Amino acid sequence: MDMTLEVILLPVSDVDRAKEFYRDKVGFHVDLDGEVMEGVRIVQLTPPGSGCSIALVDGLQVPTGTPQPGTYHGMQLCVTDAKAAYEELTARGLDVTEPQRFAPQDGATFMYFKDPDGNGWAIQEYRRRETEPLHQVLAKLATQ
Repeated sequence: MDMTLEVILLPVSDVDRAKEFYRDKVGFHVDLDGEVMEGVRIVQLTPPGSGCSIALVDGLQVPTGTPQPGTYHGMQLCVTDAKAAYEELTARGLDVTEPQRFAPQDGATFMYFKDPDGNGWAIQEYRRRETEPLHQVLAKLATQ
């Protein structure tokens, strides 16, 4: 059985403020913004090149429990060039830390930011993705 992680419900206190933040400062694409059922609005945003989106929701009761805004930490985005990503993100007004290289190998450089509610993100530089996009690596593994 295949399973794909495609959407993460991200708890925020103000859907419009969060939509603006993720669209304008982080650069996510708005895939959906609307009332999907009576009294439930969903804004789905996807990072460029990603197969997984975030969903900002208002009015949805989650059967397994409702997370509180600002309680999500450790979500991670990957870029092929941390310095270029830092320059682009700060030019958009994102308060992101400067890239920190923890070791010389690929994948050991990180930056961090929080959204307006305090949900925490990491951005990892993974240069290998420039020549080997994740979807290609996974497709190759699936044939083995």
